[in-house]
Amino acid sequence: MSRQQQILAEIGIRPLWQLRNPAIVEALVEEAAAQPAPAQAASLEQPAPTPAAMPAPTAADVHPQETSQPAPPAVINISDWDDLHAQVAACQQCQLARTRSNTVVGRGNRQARLLIIGEAPGEQEDLQGLPFVGKAGHLLENMLAAAGFDSARDVYICNLLKCRPPGNRNPAQDEIVKCQRFLQWQIESVDPELIVAVGRFAAQSLLQSTASLGNLRGKQHQYGRYPVLVSFHPAYLLRSPGEKAKAWQDWCRVRQLLQK
Repeated sequence: MSRQQQILAEIGIRPLWQLRNPAIVEALVEEAAAQPAPAQAASLEQPAPTPAAMPAPTAADVHPQETSQPAPPAVINISDWDDLHAQVAACQQCQLARTRSNTVVGRGNRQARLLIIGEAPGEQEDLQGLPFVGKAGHLLENMLAAAGFDSARDVYICNLLKCRPPGNRNPAQDEIVKCQRFLQWQIESVDPELIVAVGRFAAQSLLQSTASLGNLRGKQHQYGRYPVLVSFHPAYLLRSPGEKAKAWQDWCRVRQLLQK
């Protein structure tokens, strides 16, 4: 069994994806690329307005295929990566500062072509000060490897929130708002070719949409000038392994877009 087959088996999609030769991987990529995009979806090359502040979804409903691109925060006031880490570590803007063990800024290549944005740190992330290092992180690493990405070289990974919500509860709207300037600075500094939002809260907040994750995934969206794809959070896939095949299609699509 090849390394890629072993990874796919560990992800849990081997019964659906028997990769017996490398050509099949390319066929899957082509199949994902062939899925029709909505008329509103923007291409990788299409310019777009400046990206936005990211409050959690509000009563202003957004159609599942629409893209929202309002103006960014007026002032970010972060000078460099060291200053970002220092400001996050000193942040006391919400109640999460009282319960965190460590702040969690991000990991990976700060000049990566691919930026992955999750929701919030979990228990292991809070203890280690790094995003996606628990069981969900292990699954994410396997999915990235199966799609041909090196997480240290090809990807930068971060979250909406830089502190763990107690009990791994969902992010609260005020917490997302208080953290948004940190994430905005990371997006602009990494300047990726593609953003992948994993999980409902990450997708809805980034795209300012109330659409379900099922309606958001499978389409190409736009966040300012950055193309965005949406996929399942690895923690959800651990609870719902039947969705792993769909996640594999998403990562094939990511690979196909970055190969253009």
